[in-house]
This record gives sequence, C-alpha cells and structure tokens, in this order.
Amino acid sequence: MKNGMTSERLEAFSDGVIAIIITIMVLELEAPSEYTLKAFFEIVPIFISYLVSFLYVSVYWVTHHQLFKMAEKINGKILWANLYLLFWLSVIPFTTGWIGKGDHHTDVVPVVLYGFVLLMSQLSFLLLRNSIIKIHEKTSPIATHLDRHTMDYICVSIYVIGLSSAFLNTYISMVLFLLVGLLKVFELNSISKRIQSIY
Repeated sequence: MKNGMTSERLEAFSDGVIAIIITIMVLELEAPSEYTLKAFFEIVPIFISYLVSFLYVSVYWVTHHQLFKMAEKINGKILWANLYLLFWLSVIPFTTGWIGKGDHHTDVVPVVLYGFVLLMSQLSFLLLRNSIIKIHEKTSPIATHLDRHTMDYICVSIYVIGLSSAFLNTYISMVLFLLVGLLKVFELNSISKRIQSIY
C-alpha cells in the first residue's frame, strides 16, 4: 500500500458517520399527534423528504463501499477528500429536516439549500473517486471500469436545472432531485455488474 496506508480505518469511520446521518434523519420523523388521515397527510412532506434523502445516503454508502473494494492504495489526499464528502453528507439531515417542516417544501430557500447540498455531495464524491483513480495505473480495474463521465455530467446538469427551477416552481426542483437519485440507482446497478465481472 502506498505510504503504508490502508483503507480499513477510513471505511470503518465512514460507515459510522453514515450510520449516524441516517439515525439523525430517522429522529426527524415524528408520529402524528392524532389518529386521523388528516394528521397523517400533514407529515407526508417530511416523510417524502426523508425517503429521498435516505435514497441518496444509501446510494453513496453502497458506491463508497464499491469504490474502496476496488482501490488498491490510498494516500493523504484521499483521506481529506473522503472527509470532504462526509461533511456534505452530514449536512443532509439538516436540510432534510428544514425542507420537511411545515410548508418549507414550497419555499425557495430551503429547496435551493437542499439541492445545493446534494450537488456538493455529488461533486465531493467525484473528487474522491478521481483522487483514487489518479494514484492507480491507467490499466488498473478501478481506472478502466470507474472512470466514467457521461452520467456525472448528466447529474450535475440536472442539479443546476433543479436549482434554477426552484425560483419558478419548487415542485419541479424536487422532482428533478428525485430523478438524479433514481439515475444514481441505475448507475449503481451498472457499476455492480462491472465489478462482478472483475472479482
């Protein structure tokens, strides 16, 4: 391993942080105070924001696991890039809670902040992935199978459109953010098949 570094501690720390992130999001879910459908529908925005955020965090966790399964070496830059990713993921519970309370899912500022955090999570993951690919040989499995750019450009473009759309209609923005999450699931399935062909 380069500089004697291994990824076991990094992965264990990342798993712990992501587990805490999901726990915090779950704690934002409160049962209705009344046993009526009206009370249930009042918390639907909170549940939907939790569902979308859970989807994102789950995809990042699985992709993170696959990334380091293929990584043969790491360095200090990768450690910092990983922390940068965890920072943005750790902000997701805050924006999820804000956008889910009351009518904030229709307010521009919470929706824009939510989308911005998702965009920064995407960019920070790309930084981590590219940092790992950079220290490997161009012919290595991680370089040949994970050095993809088309889906990255598509996701970033949708984020930008979603952020811009918030000033016109926040529901359009939320649909676009959900679309990126679904695209990530599709991409994750494709990556899983490529990894299975290697190992």
